[in-house]
Amino acid sequence: MSIRPDHWIRRMCKEHSMITPYEENQVRQGVISYGVSSYGYDIRVADEFKIFTNVMSTVVDPKNIDPASMVDFKGDVCIVPPNSFALARTVEYFRIPRNVLTITMGKSTYARCGIITNVTPFEPEWEGFVTLEISNTTPLPAKIYANEGIAQVVFFEATDVCEVSYKDKAGKYQKQTGITLPRM
Repeated sequence: MSIRPDHWIRRMCKEHSMITPYEENQVRQGVISYGVSSYGYDIRVADEFKIFTNVMSTVVDPKNIDPASMVDFKGDVCIVPPNSFALARTVEYFRIPRNVLTITMGKSTYARCGIITNVTPFEPEWEGFVTLEISNTTPLPAKIYANEGIAQVVFFEATDVCEVSYKDKAGKYQKQTGITLPRM
């Protein structure tokens, strides 16, 4: 397995629509950067959010999430409450090749402010908009800037193709189009 560089990412986007839309170079001027970097792709957060609220004094249950515990918000700047989180989605739509696995890490600009982005790996042949979990670990409200960088995806290409891909097993998050709550 090997990590894939910038020219491979560009080629996969042009020839196989691996990321759409995509920015073939890194955009940095006046924004939190996004686009192709040396060995990854900096993804953007869209302007749609589901902000966790504890108004209902609910228990967070990954097997049965209560949609009433989330407030929908659309805008250029999302304020995540102290010690809370928001769900969001990427601007980019991904089509992961059968011989590729990705790992995503939060951008240092946010991490240095106590804002952590969690994303699970994109498995071989997974497709869709990525649902992001953005945690505010600070005791203060935190700003998230829509349509700017939020995390970096690193692509690993396998020397052998897997026997069973995410598509083959009809994964429950395949081709998700919006912010997707946990499914059982």
